[in-house]
Amino acid sequence: MPESKSRNKKKATPKTEKSEAKVGLPGEATNPRWLAPVMLGLMILGLVWIVTFYLTSSDLGLPIPQLGQWNLAVGFGLIIVGFGLTTRWK
Repeated sequence: MPESKSRNKKKATPKTEKSEAKVGLPGEATNPRWLAPVMLGLMILGLVWIVTFYLTSSDLGLPIPQLGQWNLAVGFGLIIVGFGLTTRWK
């Protein structure tokens, strides 16, 4: 009975150590350090802006009295920009 040809096996190469700076899967991008603080800061600032406007609307109209009801738009705008930054989260 004829013998089958032996297969050429690849020699095992030692794996190189990866640096600890790279965390995650290969090709996976990481978040910039500024993203989370800015994102949360904008959403919290928008919330504080709206709450301040509602609490002082009858007396002073703070945070900016000249804007009047547009203070709500500023507060919601800050919140929307904060939520827009969440789309960059990886």
